[in-house]
Amino acid sequence: MKVKGLRWWVILLICLATVINYIDRTAFGVMWPEMGKDLGLDESDYAVMLNIFMITYAGGKFLSGKLYDEIGTRLGFVVSIVVWSLSSVFHAFAGGLASLTIVRAFLGFGEAGNWPGAVKSNGEWFPIKQRAIAQGIFNAGASLGSVIAPVLIAYLYGHFGWRTTFIIIGAIGLLWVIPWLIVNKAKPEVHPWITDEEKKLILKDRIEDTCAPGEKPKGLSVVKILKHKESWGVLAARFFIEPIWWLFVGWMPLYLNSEFGFSIEEIGATIWISYLGGMAGSIVGGWYSGKLMETKTVDVARKTTISIGGALIFLGLLGIIFLVNENNPMTFIYIVSVVLFGFQFAIGNIQTISSDLFSGPSVGTLAGLAGTVAAVSVIIMNTLIPLIASVSYTPAFIVIAILAPMAVASILLLIKKIEPVKLT
Repeated sequence: MKVKGLRWWVILLICLATVINYIDRTAFGVMWPEMGKDLGLDESDYAVMLNIFMITYAGGKFLSGKLYDEIGTRLGFVVSIVVWSLSSVFHAFAGGLASLTIVRAFLGFGEAGNWPGAVKSNGEWFPIKQRAIAQGIFNAGASLGSVIAPVLIAYLYGHFGWRTTFIIIGAIGLLWVIPWLIVNKAKPEVHPWITDEEKKLILKDRIEDTCAPGEKPKGLSVVKILKHKESWGVLAARFFIEPIWWLFVGWMPLYLNSEFGFSIEEIGATIWISYLGGMAGSIVGGWYSGKLMETKTVDVARKTTISIGGALIFLGLLGIIFLVNENNPMTFIYIVSVVLFGFQFAIGNIQTISSDLFSGPSVGTLAGLAGTVAAVSVIIMNTLIPLIASVSYTPAFIVIAILAPMAVASILLLIKKIEPVKLT
C-alpha cells in the first residue's frame, strides 16, 4: 500500500497531539476554583504547582530533545504523550498538595517533549521549502488547543466533575498513540507506505553530514555565545516578555472567578475569546514579518514586528488597568485578546533571532538558554502573584505593562543589527 502525501498525515497527527497537549495543561487552571475547594488548597498552593510545572517543563525540553535523538521521533512521541496523559489521569486521584504536585511535575516533563519532537520530525519529513508550512500547522495546533480547551473542559466538568474530566482527557492522549504508531511506521527513507516521488522530494535537499565519520558538528560553548551582547539581548527580551503570556494562561481563570464571580462554565464560555486573539497574533505576526522582508532587511522586519507587538501589549494592559471594573468583565476578556495578540505577534520573531545570529548547534544552545531564563522569570512571577492578588491584581498588571517595553528595548539596544555575529 502506498499513501500519497504521507508527510501531511504525520504533521496532522502532531498537530492533534499539540491540541491534546494544551487541553491537558489548561484543564488545571479552568477547574482550579472547584478543585481547590475540594482539596482544601488556596492560591499560594496553586502558585507552587505552577512553578513545579514550569521547572520540569523547562528541564523536560532539554532532556526530551536528547531522548528523541537517541530513540527517534516515533518512539519519542510515544514516551512524551504517554507520560503526560497518564499524569493527567492521575490528577483524578490526587488527595492534596503533595500528590497533586507530583502529577503536575510529571505532566510538565511529558508535555515538554512535544516541541523538540515536532521540530525534529519536521526536519525528517519535509523538504526545506515546506518546513515553514509544517511548523505553521504545528503552531496552529497550539493556538487551536488554547481556544478549544476552555470550552471542552467546562463542558466535561459540567457533566462529569473535575476528577472524571482528567481521566477522559488523559485517555484521549493515550488513544492518539494508536494511529501514530500505525501511520509513522518508520523514517521516510524506509517507510513502506511512502511513494517514490514523495521520498525523492523529502531527501533531495537533506543536509548531508560533512564531518568525519563518527564526529558531530560542534557549536560554540555557552561562554563564547555569552561574549556577544546580541545574545544578552535575546535572553533579556525572553526574561521580560515571558511572564506576560503566563500571567494570563495561568492566572486568568482564577482572576475571573475571584473578581467577577465567574463559574467554571462561564470561564469556559468566555476565555476562549482571549486565546483566539493569541492565535490570530501568531499567524499575523509571522506573515507581517515575512512580508516586510520582501522590501526590508531582516533587522528592520524583526524589530518593527517586535515593536508593534510590544506596543499592543502595553496599550492593552493600560486598558485593563484603567477601563476594567467589576461591572464589565467582557471588556476584560476583549482587551486580553489584544494583549495576547500583541504577545504572539512579537514572540515568534524574538524566538527566531537565535537562528539569525548563529548557525548550527549554537542556535539550540542560545534558544535553550533563553527558554531556561524565560522559565525562571515565570517562576518568580508565580511566586509573587499570590502575595499581590491577596490585595489586588492591579499591581501585577502594572508590572507586566512595564515589562513589555523593557523586552522591546532589550532587542533595540543590545542587538545593534540582527545579522550573523562576527565570530572571533
